[in-house]
Amino acid sequence: MLLLLLGTALPYAQASAEMPAADTPPATFNGPMPSPDEVLAIPSGLSALLHARVIAPGNGREERLQRLAEMIFDRDGMDLQYDADATYTVAETWQYRRANCLSFTLLFVTLARESGIQARVQEVEQVVSWYQDAGALYSVGHVNAGIGINGREATVDLDRNVLYDRQGPRPISDARALAHFYNNRGAAQMEAGDVQGARAYLQASLRQADDFTAALNNLGVLESRQGHLSLAKAYYLRALQAAPRHVASLANASALLARLGEARQAARLQLRLQNVRQGDPFIQYGLGVQAERAGDADRAIRFYRRAIRLYGSAHQFHFALARAYVMSGNLPRADHELMRAQELGGTALQTRYQEKLDSLQRWRRQQASLRVH
Repeated sequence: MLLLLLGTALPYAQASAEMPAADTPPATFNGPMPSPDEVLAIPSGLSALLHARVIAPGNGREERLQRLAEMIFDRDGMDLQYDADATYTVAETWQYRRANCLSFTLLFVTLARESGIQARVQEVEQVVSWYQDAGALYSVGHVNAGIGINGREATVDLDRNVLYDRQGPRPISDARALAHFYNNRGAAQMEAGDVQGARAYLQASLRQADDFTAALNNLGVLESRQGHLSLAKAYYLRALQAAPRHVASLANASALLARLGEARQAARLQLRLQNVRQGDPFIQYGLGVQAERAGDADRAIRFYRRAIRLYGSAHQFHFALARAYVMSGNLPRADHELMRAQELGGTALQTRYQEKLDSLQRWRRQQASLRVH
């Protein structure tokens, strides 16, 4: 797992010694709900490691930041591994050596502050992530760490394959970061069938940030599943008051209102939802992915082109459009989009896109040769 700092991979050493084996993580979060202080508390073993590896050697903040990254990822440190389901407290992340982006951010910001480094949690409203096995995944909500050193600002993100929305990361309060934590746990408990636990976690999220849209929407889903339709409606409308263009809340609220016989209000929300989807490059990209996987090159091209009109600097969108053009047989357009992806991708991706271009050009020469003979 790579740590991204100022757009550059921050290297870390691989030492031979290893920490004691991590505990097996729990399947669900059925224990007592941790308080906000408990979520961020540094356990004694981790504190000792932090002081020995990061703080005691001294030097400046940049050196401490480098050592903190090494401590978290080295095999003789935490040897931290990514786990999308691991919404853990700092102590649990230390115990299980696993973290998702939220848990990692809470861990990193807490340890950075303990080391005398200015750090904050940052929120991104929407992201698209790319994974080798799962393909592209659209997500609403993402957090990472913001660092300030010697007048410079840096972003530290566990996920190096993420495309932020056009607003990018925005600093948030610790309370809102904790709202993310309790909301994630609530959503996990809801999917595990623990209605009471889910409700408790989601309400704890709202105690940290009473306008936290994701928790309001999830409470609406929870109460709707329990048949508490008036309460679900109230939560959805609160969510839309906080974020009028929140896609999940619009979809859920319009469906519930139609179910309740409130056709006019449901139709208004449906229209708003359609407008939001039309103007959201990530949604258009997702629709393009669906069309591409279904083998419908023409529809994929339309959606990818619309995504690019809305967010033209995303090299991933141009690469997707190039794939769709290859599928359609329009190789000159595929060449053009690959070159555009290469231009926008930066130095780190130059080689990858050049390989794609070279491969496409070899294939074109082979096809031309076959036609000649």
